[in-house]
Amino acid sequence: MRSVIVAAILAGSSIAAVPATAQVSNQDPGKFVQSLATTGFGVLKGDKGTARGKFRSLLAQHFAVDAIGDRLIRRWRPKISDVQYKAYKTAFPDFIVGTYADRLYDYSDADIKVVRVQNQGNSAAVLTQVTRPGARPVNAIWALAKVGGGYKVTNLTVGGVNIAVAQEADFNSYVQRNGFDALVNFMEKRG
Repeated sequence: MRSVIVAAILAGSSIAAVPATAQVSNQDPGKFVQSLATTGFGVLKGDKGTARGKFRSLLAQHFAVDAIGDRLIRRWRPKISDVQYKAYKTAFPDFIVGTYADRLYDYSDADIKVVRVQNQGNSAAVLTQVTRPGARPVNAIWALAKVGGGYKVTNLTVGGVNIAVAQEADFNSYVQRNGFDALVNFMEKRG
């Protein structure tokens, strides 16, 4: 299964480790994406156990986790109970961290460059280019929404693949084959 979070951290830069308490610039969309990627990647360096906790905090702070989670199961929401929904919402953040945090260490040599920012009222799209030595550059478009006084990530499109749409399709397929409770159990095991 793919995730919005995968693309976000894969776009991390090769700057040295940044403390988990580092402030992410949240007023300008381009600076927000650049500092989030830098901080996010810095958090994932070092001890994996400690990194997971810091990564989860960063996720909660700078991603529209509830909105993303709701989007991924919008087809099933009218069909599931409140208990099932609560279990899903509880499992979702840990699932993201458990599934992807360990995989992101492979991208320590990646670099991110903000190419263009398109403001769209209370939202913005930030086009970045992610490069790794010896690999072709990959474009990533970060979809942001203004929440309170700053921005939160709502989606990413990486190399032409809309991550939320792909993750939603994965969840839909899993639920069709196994049922909603099985999806939640799968997520809890991954978290």
